[in-house]
Amino acid sequence: MSAETDAVSTSAYSSPAKSLGDPGITPLSPSHIVKDSDADDAVEQLFLVVVAIDFGTTSSGYAYSFTKEPECIHVMRRWEGGDPGVSNQKTPTTILLTPERKFHSFGYAARDFYHDLDPTESKHWLYFEKFKMKLHTTGNLTMETDLTAANGKKVKALEIFAYALQFFKEQALKELSDQGGSDFENTEVRWVITVPAIWKQPAKQFMRQAAYKAGMASPENPEQLIIALEPEAASIYCRKLRLHQMIELSSRAPVNGYSPSDTIGTGFTQAKEHVRHKRQSRTFMVENVIGEIWSELEEGDRYIVVDSGGGTVDMTVHQIRLPEGHLKELYKATGGPYGSLGVDYEFEKLLCKIFGEDFIEQFKIKRPAAWVDLMIAFESRKRAAAPDRTNPLNITLPFSFIDYYKKFRGHSVEHALRKSNVDFVKWSSQGMLRMSPDAMNALFKPTIDQIVQHLSEVFDKPEVTNVKFLFLVGGFAESPLLQQAVQSAFGSRCRVIIPQDVGLTILKGAVLFGLDPAVIKVRRSPLTYGVGVLNRFVEGKHPPEKLLVKDGTRWCTDVFDKFISADQSVALGETVTRSYTPAKPSQLVIVINIYSSEQDNVGFITEAGVKKCGTLRLDLTGTDASVPNRREIKTLMQFGDTEIKAMAIDVATSKSVKVGIDFLNY
Repeated sequence: MSAETDAVSTSAYSSPAKSLGDPGITPLSPSHIVKDSDADDAVEQLFLVVVAIDFGTTSSGYAYSFTKEPECIHVMRRWEGGDPGVSNQKTPTTILLTPERKFHSFGYAARDFYHDLDPTESKHWLYFEKFKMKLHTTGNLTMETDLTAANGKKVKALEIFAYALQFFKEQALKELSDQGGSDFENTEVRWVITVPAIWKQPAKQFMRQAAYKAGMASPENPEQLIIALEPEAASIYCRKLRLHQMIELSSRAPVNGYSPSDTIGTGFTQAKEHVRHKRQSRTFMVENVIGEIWSELEEGDRYIVVDSGGGTVDMTVHQIRLPEGHLKELYKATGGPYGSLGVDYEFEKLLCKIFGEDFIEQFKIKRPAAWVDLMIAFESRKRAAAPDRTNPLNITLPFSFIDYYKKFRGHSVEHALRKSNVDFVKWSSQGMLRMSPDAMNALFKPTIDQIVQHLSEVFDKPEVTNVKFLFLVGGFAESPLLQQAVQSAFGSRCRVIIPQDVGLTILKGAVLFGLDPAVIKVRRSPLTYGVGVLNRFVEGKHPPEKLLVKDGTRWCTDVFDKFISADQSVALGETVTRSYTPAKPSQLVIVINIYSSEQDNVGFITEAGVKKCGTLRLDLTGTDASVPNRREIKTLMQFGDTEIKAMAIDVATSKSVKVGIDFLNY
């Protein structure tokens, strides 16, 4: 709100200029972009180790690498209490707080402890699962946003996320200390946390705040933490793949990467992967080569990374820039909430159809632990679904489900199944729901259709011609049904490739990113950024309601002066500079307000969708009076990493002020 230079708060829609206060700033022409190579004067810190945390919707994990031996990526030690048929390199993203709201446990431990509680007790404990989606679905995320536990009680989301990150921080430091034989300090670690690329800026900032609260880094030392985008991390890892480390769908029938009986990666040459004795963590060797697939790519070739996880599906289109093989993002990340959770949701709808919505709602509230059990049983059967499967899938119903249903309805579960006309689901005498493969595939269909639909839209974009490869990564990519759908829809347009340990692709890529954050050179800005200014009023061009007359000069207020447009390419560390001058020369406190919008063409800061996301307050009182009559205030925005920094400098006195763009507190 350019025209007020003191802190007068006004609503975004009334004209801020009409409020009293100093007249604001006006652009000095011409404005230009400076490529500032040494803009970052921060001393490069030397970290001993990079730890990446893949904080997923359904499961999470961490991996690390010592900066001295970057080709070894250690995936965290095995978790206690893994489920049958599910590789336990990752632990479920579940968290349990005591009735006093103190952290109790995370992952399998939280789930099993909660499950073993007596129902009378368990209703006082706070159990959270799949809570990461809340950051994606909340329109106006703030530090105060709440999450709802299984028992209906609310807790601040920031606390839950901080507890979860703190848990990973402690686990990782403990493992590093055990391995090194001496205590490992947090200061020696560079942390990388992955987030979906389609998350809006506030959600990315929220993650950083939670990490500060968990003590991983601090606002004074932000470089210690990198927020990495999931598909970018996957992309970095895919570059290093050798042929024996991936499955090309077009050349053979889709396989589910590994069968439940073997652990991940037995298909790998065993010599590469040495499991250290006594320690349960596993080490993957990443050769410092560009993989064979990559060597087929030429300058300018494009590929798509489709990261399909539990909650969201993200797509990014990258282009190779030789000689170093740096990546350039061609088309800004898109996607949506089409993760494998959609399949769970369809299963829940099916249960409602058979047993009644009223019963399912009640059962979830009254027997939360049994509901969790039922979903775990479904999860392992979900992984057994395949396009060519002919035998039925059995899902065990917890005893308390059968028992509670009889009390609730007065007749048996078996009766309900006979009565409901859901053809494909039968009751088996062992107390199981027996689903035909068709019934299971039908649960996948809506989600898979959305993914294929979205991908076709991306393929139709002009920027996305001549795509050579499609890398399918993320946990949901393990599903043969999804693999087959993607292959049959797009196999004729590009080669569809799946890394072998597909669920760990992002984790490993995030470690590589932490070791060399400069590998991604060009991104697309997700938003348009600019500052609010005054321009000379031009009759016929500017709307009359924006006219402000000050000291005989006619100004047009609320003008949005653009720094960068949504979807414009920004090189890493690129600085955009604009020069302004106070509209009133004697003005000593200069306030520059920064705004963002998802729209490309923004004329005024009062337009719908324009949000304030930063304020630079430069106080020049007490500086030398012999200032030129047109004081030049240089404003710089540096688009780096996933963070954006802004700074204002008074050219005459070199007095400056810095601010990070903030999407949560305005």
